[in-house]
Amino acid sequence: MLEDVRIAPSILSADLLDLAGELRSVASADYIHFDVMDGHYVPNLSFGPPLLKAVKRGSDLPVDVHLMVTNPDEVYDDYLKAGADLLTFHLETAKHPRRIVDAIHASGRLAGVSINPGTAVSSLDALVECVDMVLVMSVNPGFSGQAFIEQTYGQLSALNELCVRHRVNPLVEVDGGISAQNADRVVAAGARVLVGGNAVFGARDRACAIDEMRQAGRRGLANWA
Repeated sequence: MLEDVRIAPSILSADLLDLAGELRSVASADYIHFDVMDGHYVPNLSFGPPLLKAVKRGSDLPVDVHLMVTNPDEVYDDYLKAGADLLTFHLETAKHPRRIVDAIHASGRLAGVSINPGTAVSSLDALVECVDMVLVMSVNPGFSGQAFIEQTYGQLSALNELCVRHRVNPLVEVDGGISAQNADRVVAAGARVLVGGNAVFGARDRACAIDEMRQAGRRGLANWA
């Protein structure tokens, strides 16, 4: 396929006591999604650069690092050095977002920017032409297992219109409450990268769960206008 749906299992939902086994179980995915939470911007604490290095040793998949922190300007380089292949930061917390994007690109990696459910898509107007991916949060960031926020479809529609105006085509990723049950509609609304947490790691057969989500997304791709 020239355009396809990509699946990014989130190790926030994995059993870290068996990290190597968990990574092997999702080898059929397209990315590993790696959430960084600082206990300030979001109430939870999660992973740092040492664990990212371990993930890079344990998987051949590119790692999609999502910084949910108050100070992305100060810490992004730590995650580039630890091996992030795609590094996404929140527009809401970045002091100098274009500077971060330029530094990520200078390191030879892909740059992404994320927005929360309550953030207007129009805030991306000055940045959408220079990023490789836009991550739309479909839950309030901080914890896995939350229910998908229906207003996400409106954000995806607005993002598509913004990209058309700017004549750009970044990857669009959606994170939060994604499963085979709603993947088709999310992709039909414009998403191409689907983050799966409990929907993947909560399944007994992870490869099957990934395939079901991908196939559901492809049905949505067929309805993309």
